[in-house]
Amino acid sequence: MHHPFQPILPHNAQVLILGSFPSPASRREGFYYGHPRNAFWRILEDLTGKPFTQMNREEKIRMLHALRIALWDAYAAAQPEGSSDSRLRERVPNDFSILPRTIRLVAYNGRTAARVKPLVENVLPHAEHAILPSTSPAHTLSYQRKLEAWRILCRALPCVRKAP
Repeated sequence: MHHPFQPILPHNAQVLILGSFPSPASRREGFYYGHPRNAFWRILEDLTGKPFTQMNREEKIRMLHALRIALWDAYAAAQPEGSSDSRLRERVPNDFSILPRTIRLVAYNGRTAARVKPLVENVLPHAEHAILPSTSPAHTLSYQRKLEAWRILCRALPCVRKAP
């Protein structure tokens, strides 16, 4: 199965967030992190103070551009077996050569996404690379612990308020 979404790649991106591959819920929603219990949009909201959880797809894209956040997945194609990242088969990495060289921080959303880290490091050797806990509801770490780990984004983003 080919990846159903286009990458969000602002030309002046400071942060790249790499997921693995869209879940069935995200494919149904037609956008990244579409599962209602995935903590991704809530974490971005808590870190930036922007109301991501209340935004539609187009508003999220505009806000990501305004914040200079690139959003993409590690794999251009994969054979999903269920919704677990660990059950992705026949993974084909994306072509990371198109990434903006302005990126200062690459955040890998979970270990499956991080498997492409050597490929991304080849393209962005100057950037900081951080493997973060998955925002998926399947990853049972508490929300507070996920949020604390994801606070690393504030090294390259204007985190306008203290996250709860």
